[in-house]
Amino acid sequence: MECIYVSEARYIKDFKIFLKFNTGESGEIDLKDIVYRYDIAEPLRDPIRFSKFYLDSWPTLAWDCGFDVAPESLYLRATGKLSTTATKLG
Repeated sequence: MECIYVSEARYIKDFKIFLKFNTGESGEIDLKDIVYRYDIAEPLRDPIRFSKFYLDSWPTLAWDCGFDVAPESLYLRATGKLSTTATKLG
């Protein structure tokens, strides 16, 4: 199976994002806990700056401050399932 990646991302509000994956699955995630856990994400604690994400070359969510989130982690949050890639690595 191919790697999981984000095919679509739309800002909802606060720290919530709607994601669609290359598998066709989709879901809404809240990344507030991650933004407050890592120092590099400190600029993203402002929801306006948080909303300015983009899909990088992986593609996964990324921000200009250098912060990104692994697509497998996003997939787990959005679907509640481990990707087969993550299962093979773990």
